Amino acid sequence: MRMRMRTTAVAVVAAALSAVLATPAVAAPPGPGAGTGNATDTGDHRATRQALQAAVAAGVPGVTATAGDRRGTWSATAGVGDLRTGQERSPHDRYRVGSITKTFVATVLLQLEAEGRLSLDDTVDTWLPGLVTGNGHDGTRITLRQLLNHTSGIFNYTADEDYQHTYSTKEGFFERRYDTLTPGELVRVALAHEPYFEPGTSWGYSNTNYVLAALVIEKATGRPYGEEVHRRVIEPLRLTATSVPGTRVSLPRPSSRAYSKLAPTATGPTYDVTRLNPSRAFAAGEMISDSEDLNRFYRALLTGRLLPPEQLDEMTTTVPMSPGRDYGLGLMKATLSCGVTVWGHSGGISGSGTGAVTAKDGRHSLAFNFNGDWAGDGNAVIEAEFCGD
Repeated sequence: MRMRMRTTAVAVVAAALSAVLATPAVAAPPGPGAGTGNATDTGDHRATRQALQAAVAAGVPGVTATAGDRRGTWSATAGVGDLRTGQERSPHDRYRVGSITKTFVATVLLQLEAEGRLSLDDTVDTWLPGLVTGNGHDGTRITLRQLLNHTSGIFNYTADEDYQHTYSTKEGFFERRYDTLTPGELVRVALAHEPYFEPGTSWGYSNTNYVLAALVIEKATGRPYGEEVHRRVIEPLRLTATSVPGTRVSLPRPSSRAYSKLAPTATGPTYDVTRLNPSRAFAAGEMISDSEDLNRFYRALLTGRLLPPEQLDEMTTTVPMSPGRDYGLGLMKATLSCGVTVWGHSGGISGSGTGAVTAKDGRHSLAFNFNGDWAGDGNAVIEAEFCGD
């Protein structure tokens, strides 16, 4: 997917950190004002509160956010988690994090490199012989590094028109929301198209890259990639709200409902899309977490608790995305308007848009979630937290 796209109903979106959800704001009645929901609330974070309220005023049903800095931990919510009952969002909500999954996948692959079990300079064909071929795609010329930093040129399977029609429209979503799709099926959708460019010659976001990266993890370890994520990241960091759901259609509690327009519009009916089979996202965006866990993960990653220095250096070696925005290995870098640099990722999947960013020294972090996929300005929330107060 290209940057500045709206988050469609099936999109596993990870555009620049400037666009967690990138549609223009639309008018909607504001929900309840932002309020603290954490016993360790510190500082007023006034600008961030205002950004959360603005997202709700723009049409997002509800927002939850948690930040951590030298003063402690702060959480706030705005709007509602359930349009039917009016129940407010919780700072402890678990939600689908979309493409933030990619950072977990890249971390595991880099750990395997540190253990000498593979090299990022290995070709895709070395690990998945014969899989990436056809219509100009050639796995013998694409490296694992190029998968992780989106310079492979491989077509993005979620950009396929038939795929979007099947899973993005109201009729398609409600007919097919419980379908199980295999990684092989996702790859075949991508390979039915020509590549975007020759490997290593440009940058182009493609969810297919991370489907393939996870298959390499499985080939190298003999275990499902989700088991490796749990064993290597979730368990050591005690991320109790984080999971790799596989084909599980429900969200664990506590959680809010997730909403979508199921159409390329910011108007019209709003549909509850909470229940879905996330296998359509696989390692490109299926994971579930909460704001506290995401902050803990990115702090641990950037301060060297998960990777040796050599691999962390590789992860934070970037290629340009757009002015002020760069992409490493499953990790985005953004320079904000006040000159502050943050690292993290954004993610979207049906009814859910998430952002998680951290200063490189780990001393200031923010994670937040919108439970709607057609409105709201994620960049405004990030700017407010790091530049506003």
